[in-house]
Amino acid sequence: MPGADKNKLYPNENIKTVCYISNLPKRKNVEIGDYTYYSDNKKSPENFYDNIEHHYEFLGDKLIIGKFCAIAEGIKFIMNGANHCMNGFTAYPFNIFAAAGKKRPRKLNSCHCAVTR
Repeated sequence: MPGADKNKLYPNENIKTVCYISNLPKRKNVEIGDYTYYSDNKKSPENFYDNIEHHYEFLGDKLIIGKFCAIAEGIKFIMNGANHCMNGFTAYPFNIFAAAGKKRPRKLNSCHCAVTR
């Protein structure tokens, strides 16, 4: 019996709730290995990227998913953009909002926090 074609979106054209997510349109900050599939019975599996939250290119982090992974409905990938500093006087995410063109606060303990002097 021949295996599924890794270059097709759907491993089985009769089952549209499962797709090989490596064949979705590429994003430069997401890497997905061959044969990794996502299954979703509530919405199209082609909406996989909606499950990656707080993933901002300007932070430089990358989501890497290996080969032959099975990802189920309801998954949420919470990326680095969701982090809030806990070692300053506020947990306000200056590092995220600073990307809109404002000056970033100085770096403190590998976390961008506003500090007082």
